[in-house]
Amino acid sequence: MQQLTVLERRAAISLALVFAFRMLGLFMLIPVFAIYGQHLIGFSPLWIGLAIGAYGLTQAILQIPMGWLSDRIGRHPVMLAGLVLFAIGSAVSALAESVYGVTFGRVLQGMGAISGAVLALAADVTREEQRPKVMAVIGATIGISFAVAMAAGPALASFAGLSAIFWFTAGLAVLGIFIVAFVVPKAQSQAVDSEALARPGFIWQLMKHPQLLRLNAGVMVLHMLLTAIFVAIPQKLIADDLAADHHWIIYLPVFVAAFILMVPLMIIGMRKQQEKGFFLFAIGLLIVSLLLMISQQLWLIAAALLVFFTGFNYLEATMPALVSRIAPAGQKGTAMGIYASLQFFGAFLGGLIGGTVSGNLGATTLFALTAAVGLIWFFIANGMQVPARMQRLSYAVSVENESAAASLLAQLSAVQGVLEATLVRNEQRCYLKVSSTGFDAAAIEALLQHPAAK
Repeated sequence: MQQLTVLERRAAISLALVFAFRMLGLFMLIPVFAIYGQHLIGFSPLWIGLAIGAYGLTQAILQIPMGWLSDRIGRHPVMLAGLVLFAIGSAVSALAESVYGVTFGRVLQGMGAISGAVLALAADVTREEQRPKVMAVIGATIGISFAVAMAAGPALASFAGLSAIFWFTAGLAVLGIFIVAFVVPKAQSQAVDSEALARPGFIWQLMKHPQLLRLNAGVMVLHMLLTAIFVAIPQKLIADDLAADHHWIIYLPVFVAAFILMVPLMIIGMRKQQEKGFFLFAIGLLIVSLLLMISQQLWLIAAALLVFFTGFNYLEATMPALVSRIAPAGQKGTAMGIYASLQFFGAFLGGLIGGTVSGNLGATTLFALTAAVGLIWFFIANGMQVPARMQRLSYAVSVENESAAASLLAQLSAVQGVLEATLVRNEQRCYLKVSSTGFDAAAIEALLQHPAAK
């Protein structure tokens, strides 16, 4: 088995750190803002929700455009500009004396939407066969950052206040700038790869894809639920006589245990080829947990959080893989870009809904409403079709006109084991989805070297 080169390891570690530094500061705010934001001018549950979710709105809007911009002016300039905006937004929030100022700072933070540029650079500097490993390292940092942040956020806020979290976030952004400038590899050329990068021309087509639509709606609901409940959960823990500086006592063991419980679900689901069943089971866990959160007893709330994050972690880990498998050949980058945009938009909606409902109708109504939304998602997801496992491959081609492209595409599609083929002429690449068994790779190589006459 091939190993990562020194350059690929450097890219994986440095880009993962950039991701982690951004996400750590953002996640640290979730469990503490509803508590420590009460001293801000204009405090209300609605504005607390808006401040938490505002970041997601600008991220959702700018996620794909910033990736496109990185194609035009380069990955490093976009990443550096995004981190500068993120640092400025963090400083604005740290200095703000009103909830409105904090919200504005959060909007500025969200304008540093560099996820697409980070993943694009990973594609630039890695070999195709090693790219999944690098992407996995980057993706894993999100879950790790979330677990660390949910325990560290309450501890830091109780020690130094809400502004300390924003200053800490700004410091991490500056450290990220240093890493991008001096550690992240600089690509000699930018990869033209529709499997890794979002392409605007595919957006409308993929927005209508029935199976991807279910997953995109699902990730929006998932992050809406997460953001909404944390408008109310911190206050509920305080009402149950758990001081804010002790919330980590609940969060830390819950996240560790939820991660441990999630792993066997994934293993069993894949081995028994029951991924859809376990997917629906995970949504069911969310619904049950949201109903348990109505309880007034601390141990039941802790149990509810454990159930919630077991389901959440499973869904968060499996949904991107399903998007990747379902996306048509040559369009995975765009499919993942849409998925990420809906993910962030869900965070915005969660803040808006959580603040509005809890402020006007109370936490009990919020938990009941989110459980109902989860139930609707369950029925939508029930129509999902999980495709068989397959490989995704791409090859460089040389075609001079549309006629030659159509001829080659027909020949590629006829090769044994090819399930789907796409040829993007302006990239001079073909993208294949192939069966994990029975695929004739030698025939593809031979065909690309000596294409048959039309």
